[in-house]
Amino acid sequence: MAYVSIPKDLSRVKTKFILGLTKRQTICFGAGAATGLPLFFLLRGALPVSAVSLLTVIVMLPWFMFALYEKNGQPLEKYLMCIINTRFIRPKKRIYQTDNLYAAVGRQKELYKEVSAIASGKKIKR
Repeated sequence: MAYVSIPKDLSRVKTKFILGLTKRQTICFGAGAATGLPLFFLLRGALPVSAVSLLTVIVMLPWFMFALYEKNGQPLEKYLMCIINTRFIRPKKRIYQTDNLYAAVGRQKELYKEVSAIASGKKIKR
């Protein structure tokens, strides 16, 4: 009788699209081929084939990284965005600030008093 192993954690199982690749991998490999192959055929006559091949691989490498690299269940662009946010966009020191509930209620009460005073035309006491 045939035996098929089924993984216990199904969250890591990706649906295959073409040739055992996911849709994401297929799109990224296609984009890599679309950028690398024309470059190869354009520069093949001007430079030695080994240099052109190396240049083509370097140009196609980011697409392959976007297709295959995954860390902690996140694709490369999400991982890079997290790094960019923590290093450059968000502040280095995050100050812990609380909003005291009683102080907020007191501020709201003062605002209500001020609004009602303005609405009735009375002078505001401070």
